[in-house]
Amino acid sequence: MRVKAVFPVFFLIIFPVFAENNLEQEIPEKGEIWLCPSAETAMYNRMGSSYGGGLTVAYGKGASIGLKTSYLLDNEEHIDVLELNFFFRLFFQGAEASSGPFIQILGGSAVFFRRENGLSIPAQWGILSAGAAFGWRFLLGDMFFIEPYVRAGYPYLAGAAFAAGMRF
Repeated sequence: MRVKAVFPVFFLIIFPVFAENNLEQEIPEKGEIWLCPSAETAMYNRMGSSYGGGLTVAYGKGASIGLKTSYLLDNEEHIDVLELNFFFRLFFQGAEASSGPFIQILGGSAVFFRRENGLSIPAQWGILSAGAAFGWRFLLGDMFFIEPYVRAGYPYLAGAAFAAGMRF
């Protein structure tokens, strides 16, 4: 009989100690994985700019790696561009930074489509794409951020974007 009474008393003593130890453990910070849609423009021709949108998925703080896709429309030449780029990003403020100024190196492909033909597989033509970007990430609370950036590279001359994203 006494053994049965000891178990509830044992749990009443041990459970609060166990719960207190679990509360003292650090909760991991947000920001390891981030998702970021963007509005973009790029100068692919001498006459004007292409415009469109993009989506970035990445991993890391301080230094990030990821995939950036963009689809840009050019109304003057009636050519659309699909950019598929891998990137590496470094924040200037150190290894734990998830905001502030950054520099980014991009590399991948740019695939071109004539608008009257629509999307065709395989595409009419494509070319390797490479570039660099400079931007600034502004945190909006713990989870959300905005980041304007400019970029230069090949086959585009220059570009700019405004992105709003979420850190997980």
